[in-house]
Amino acid sequence: MKDTCSFTDYFVICTGRNPRQAKAICEEIRMRLKSAGAAPPRVEGEQEGDWILMDYLNVMAHIFTPESRDFYRLEILWKEAPHLEAVQA
Repeated sequence: MKDTCSFTDYFVICTGRNPRQAKAICEEIRMRLKSAGAAPPRVEGEQEGDWILMDYLNVMAHIFTPESRDFYRLEILWKEAPHLEAVQA
């Protein structure tokens, strides 16, 4: 993202099956990064769980439900940015 936008270096975009799972993903990210010494200055949307944004300044984690991910389509909005695919094993 650093060549595409000025406010972050990376977007992490993932999907939970429903708001409850999206919140669980958010909590897991928070716990793992906290143990590594990082805490997000800001988290938005955690109460609702449809689109949770965790802002770690140089990395922004976007956690969507399928409906919200389809609606906002960040991959299309930022299509000129390089993509790295990660799959769960």
